[in-house]
Amino acid sequence: MSFSIGIVGLPNVGKSTLFKALTKRQVDASNFPFCTIDPNVGNVAVPDDRLQKLTDVYQSKKVVSTIVEFAICQVVRKFSDPNVVHVAGAVNPSEDQQTINLELTFADLALIEKRRADVEAKARSGDAESAVQLKIFQKARAALDAGTLLSRITWTEDEGALLRPMQLLTMKPMLYVLNVDEGEATKETSGYLPISAKIEAELSEMPPEEAQEYLISMGLSSTGLDRLIVASYKLLGLITFFTAGPKEAHAWTLKNGATAPEAAGVVHSDFQKGFIRAEIARWQDIVELGGETGAKAKGKVRTEGKDYIMQDGDVAYFLASA
Repeated sequence: MSFSIGIVGLPNVGKSTLFKALTKRQVDASNFPFCTIDPNVGNVAVPDDRLQKLTDVYQSKKVVSTIVEFAICQVVRKFSDPNVVHVAGAVNPSEDQQTINLELTFADLALIEKRRADVEAKARSGDAESAVQLKIFQKARAALDAGTLLSRITWTEDEGALLRPMQLLTMKPMLYVLNVDEGEATKETSGYLPISAKIEAELSEMPPEEAQEYLISMGLSSTGLDRLIVASYKLLGLITFFTAGPKEAHAWTLKNGATAPEAAGVVHSDFQKGFIRAEIARWQDIVELGGETGAKAKGKVRTEGKDYIMQDGDVAYFLASA
């Protein structure tokens, strides 16, 4: 399972530079206005020290990281550079944020209005299902007309089931990245995740050891990518669990609150269908005790059934019927 993060922004805020740094994929980074909400798409492996430690324990021949897909691409600017013009004439992150949200709102309004118009005639003719859908679309349109993001509205299960497949932009959780000057990358900013795209671009071109030394010299304990992943996981309600052995060490993404059978289904759909039980250990115990054999000897591996709720960092071994 991978997850998507939308990265959008006004022209010349550094979103292309950040995108290239995060995915090491070349996109247009010229100094001129271009579309705010057109997507850049790329994949990047999620760095996880726990996976590396499990790999070291088992001497795994293959390592598979969780993959993040960067899709719609939001970044607001705070960095200063006289050579990079701001489309509004001045650097103002909060105003940039409002402008972006307005563009996203207009995009959603167009989709909502199209669907509303499609069902309105049927609703007037007496079709009960269309009448229900019309009310939902009217509720969504009223919120957007009032400048309210759809993610801030409470939706019933039936309303969500109708709206979610539309992939409405303002219905998605929003993470605000503040592209700052190098010297401000360590400063906490309320409501924003501060990242210096310039630093990230430089790090992406360095060997791992050199990159780590550079991070330390800048007063940073982790890269912007690492912090973006943590913030995104928290925002989207995701956890990571692991399967590990001599053949492969694998990190898997899972919704927080998912059960052991659901986790088994992430590994392979047949595992969920035939789920019998799961053997679960904390990743720290597997590492400290040299694998599941040592962990079992110390009573650190437990058997869990269908009702077990997976925890971040679990190492799982699933037993399923054929």
